[in-house]
Amino acid sequence: MPNLYELTVAALVESKGYAVDYVDLTATGGDLREFVGSSDADVFMIWTVNLSRAADFAARDAILELRPDAKVVFLGPGATFFPNLYLTDERVVIARGEPEMTVVELLDSWNAGGDWRGLDGLILLSDGKMQRNRARKLMTDLDALPFAARHLLKGREFHNPKLKKGPYTTMLTSRNCPFHCIYCVPSSLTFARELDFRADNGRKPPISFRSPESIERELDQLAAEGYRAIGFVDDNFIWNEERTAALCKALRKHGFVWGCQARADAITEPIAKMLGESGCTYVDLGVESFNDEILKFIHKGVDSKRIFEAIALLKKYNVPVKLNILIGTSPLETKETLRETLHTAQSLKVDQVMFNIVSPFPGTEFYAMAKENGWIRGGEYEPTNVQRESILSYPHLTAEEMEKALFDFNLRYFLSPRIVWKHMRRFRSFGEFVAAFKALREKLFGR
Repeated sequence: MPNLYELTVAALVESKGYAVDYVDLTATGGDLREFVGSSDADVFMIWTVNLSRAADFAARDAILELRPDAKVVFLGPGATFFPNLYLTDERVVIARGEPEMTVVELLDSWNAGGDWRGLDGLILLSDGKMQRNRARKLMTDLDALPFAARHLLKGREFHNPKLKKGPYTTMLTSRNCPFHCIYCVPSSLTFARELDFRADNGRKPPISFRSPESIERELDQLAAEGYRAIGFVDDNFIWNEERTAALCKALRKHGFVWGCQARADAITEPIAKMLGESGCTYVDLGVESFNDEILKFIHKGVDSKRIFEAIALLKKYNVPVKLNILIGTSPLETKETLRETLHTAQSLKVDQVMFNIVSPFPGTEFYAMAKENGWIRGGEYEPTNVQRESILSYPHLTAEEMEKALFDFNLRYFLSPRIVWKHMRRFRSFGEFVAAFKALREKLFGR
């Protein structure tokens, strides 16, 4: 899917009169050094997350070597949490946390030849030492931001297998989540925002919302540009019935098919009905476990009874449900709770289930807990494919046992006659079947 966080920064920079190009070498397969060597950019900006560190370090090093007059700006949670890994040269700067206004002020200052080293929201090297400037105030008026610069994608197409329609794009209507799940790594923008705010305030940041009017204007623009399918990437799309009604009305206006992420305790009967009537073709529910003791331990804020009620309501109004289940979120997890999880997931007969092994991401409460108790293999976090591998290992439930359970879950669930038949009926072409087969093969066995 398109990275809205990058494209929003690009749109804002472009709106200030700067020439902007957008390059995704990971997706297009371009040669990094060839691109850097032939580029005439003065500033390279890279959105970085923990999983992309190796590629981002390679890009930084190529820029520093091949473009001695250029600067590198890192954005995102990776550099916000691990600034020491990114700051290898005084030409490298981190716009930490929520980056938009920091980036604009930085570019304006560089362009004018002014003193930029004291700007809020920056981490930089000064005389060889790391300097962390004062935090920038969080944005409260998200309507003031321009819409994501999708035109910079230059015709690249994206596909969401849960939305059998296109052209497809993503949208964002809010920032942050008020809940306290100990393992949670939300969207990379939210996570960067949280990491920066928590460092100074010791708590989660407040939520910021776009107005329904702003959202409707963007939907109007997307419809005019030919988009027909939208995936909302908010950490939580559904907050209350009034806001949901306004957004569903705007979506019905253009006949979009769409989907979102939501908490089980946000699904009321009126909301389920709205979703069913407005083209919602999936709701991702992060349930993690059906064991109430585990749900309590991880501070999920919802019990299994409420999860089952939400699923029943969505199914009642023909809204397809995807369950996201995390193995190993608590030391209370056992082989028996894993068997119960799979049995329950199969019995619910929802549209789709995704099984992953929890990863102790740096910056989460669970990471601190895992470090303190020695649950991380090798002692420190390493980027991991959580759909197949585990760096988490409990004394009573090893990484290898969780990996085997995950493999068995996927095999038994996705190759069950009901799921095979359901998906076979949905394929519109042999190409879709081949793509699905390759995805399942990668999930089970890797590339």
